[in-house]
Amino acid sequence: MKQHILSENQSILHVFLNEIRSVEVQGDPLRFRANIERIGEIMAYELSRSLDYSPTSIQTPLAVKDSLQLDDQIVLGAILRASLPFHQGFLRMFDRAENTFLAAYRQSDSDGSVHTVLNYAASPNLDGKTLILCDPMLATGQSMVDCLNLLKEYGKPKHVHIVGVIGSVPGLQFVSENVPENTTIWLADLDDHLNEKFYIVPGLGDAGDLAYGEKLGGD
Repeated sequence: MKQHILSENQSILHVFLNEIRSVEVQGDPLRFRANIERIGEIMAYELSRSLDYSPTSIQTPLAVKDSLQLDDQIVLGAILRASLPFHQGFLRMFDRAENTFLAAYRQSDSDGSVHTVLNYAASPNLDGKTLILCDPMLATGQSMVDCLNLLKEYGKPKHVHIVGVIGSVPGLQFVSENVPENTTIWLADLDDHLNEKFYIVPGLGDAGDLAYGEKLGGD
């Protein structure tokens, strides 16, 4: 299984990561969503370099140009609701992709543990396709694994790409140990640990609330 942490290299990505983390900037929901979307576009480009292509020829008004065409059949997956702007960034790059949507949230138990509540899924057939599953925050990793397990009933992808804006070390380890071998994990940045409420530290807070406003119910 391959893992990619894009912040390990210098790029404009760091500017957008700084802004979504900064309490002085992230209070503007429009800018927060735009930055998440731009991070999605950057990550989609980087991920696209790992996909399969074949030769093609393009007829221009003047001559024929040899080029490449994308062979992978892409399915973009979004875990509602925080994933929507992140998913949109990928959709701008893979504009002919099919899409799958899942509704999932964390529920706290009386003993202090958490479990994932999944109450909606809409997906095309995944057999032989390349699934890119987007979730901006990879905290415990449990909801990501649960969503992948749910999607098994829709078919077996050729390859799975898990993409997140910020992940935690324990979340990355959990996902790595609980997903199929044909999986690649992409993170824009990786943080050290989780707090007692299972939020990533230093993280950025609640991505869904920052993008769309505070909610009642769920975690």
